[in-house]
Amino acid sequence: MNPRIDFTKHLNSGFARAMFNLSAEVEKAVDRRLVDLVKIRASQINGCAYCIDMHTKDARAAGETEQRIYALSAWRETPFFTPRERAALEWTEAVTLVAETHVPDDVYKRVAEQFDESELVALTGAIIVINSWNRLSVSFRPEVGSYQPRALATS
Repeated sequence: MNPRIDFTKHLNSGFARAMFNLSAEVEKAVDRRLVDLVKIRASQINGCAYCIDMHTKDARAAGETEQRIYALSAWRETPFFTPRERAALEWTEAVTLVAETHVPDDVYKRVAEQFDESELVALTGAIIVINSWNRLSVSFRPEVGSYQPRALATS
């Protein structure tokens, strides 16, 4: 695919700063590795190649295993994820596909068993943010593959 707009040229805009600030705020309240899984899974659902490339690289840099990254699209069929991660992934799918799912009560019940209210609001915020970034990337089609993660400390 050919890039449409290089939105990196506009990263100092108020909109981009707001997106980065929102990203940073929601990520303060949720475990980094869990947020990485959420970002990858939402990006897979949305077909966002740029974000899949970026967030799989970030996840590996933060200590995530190749096995779990590769199995993420089939997480229900694997033993690699904790009950908390499973709840977060199910919530990610329901929120990402909101027009189809309307975020069912049974999914809410399962995620609420694993996350307190503050954590659930932050997790939902992280899902909203990655869906927003996915929509920017899918719309403007940045070049995929060139992203290099910053040096990250595992947390």
